Amino acid sequence: MSTTQPIRNSEQLKIFKAYYQSEKPNPRNYTLIIVGLNSALRISDILRLTYGDVYDFERNLWKTHIVTIEQKTGKTNRIYMNREIQNTLKKFINPVSKGSSAWLFGSQMQKARPLSRYQAYRIVREAASFAGLDAGISCHSLRKTFGYYAWKQGTPPALLMSIYNHSAYRITKRYLGIDQDDKDEVFAKIKI
Repeated sequence: MSTTQPIRNSEQLKIFKAYYQSEKPNPRNYTLIIVGLNSALRISDILRLTYGDVYDFERNLWKTHIVTIEQKTGKTNRIYMNREIQNTLKKFINPVSKGSSAWLFGSQMQKARPLSRYQAYRIVREAASFAGLDAGISCHSLRKTFGYYAWKQGTPPALLMSIYNHSAYRITKRYLGIDQDDKDEVFAKIKI
């Protein structure tokens, strides 16, 4: 079995992201991928989100943060909904028609239940296959891809460790999926 990897190739990432928007339009699946790539949440926490987690029904406006208690760690996590998440939610989601307790990523087969982890995996794998990403891509790749691109854009690993709620730096280091190409890039840019 291969280890879950981040999506490192930016062109493949674009194709992956766009699959459920343009190739096989599906607003729920597209939103799932965008939230996964931009929130650093585990798939189990994403699938438990309700409309009330992203929309303030009393004030009739979108929230700026997702506040969740992580299923795996029991820790509270407060995630800023960046422009990508906000724009996607506003474009594809109508919270008023659903109610605050409805699942954001509800099952089409079992209306009162959230999407299953297995179905989320199938959604991710289909988009990955279309983008030519066959090995090591799973739902966890969304979380790892967030960290990889944040790191490549200059986010300090210690801050990523805090975002991920990791207890050890070695875990965050493994998440970043640093490979030989990344190391070579550092050497190529250094001028001493």
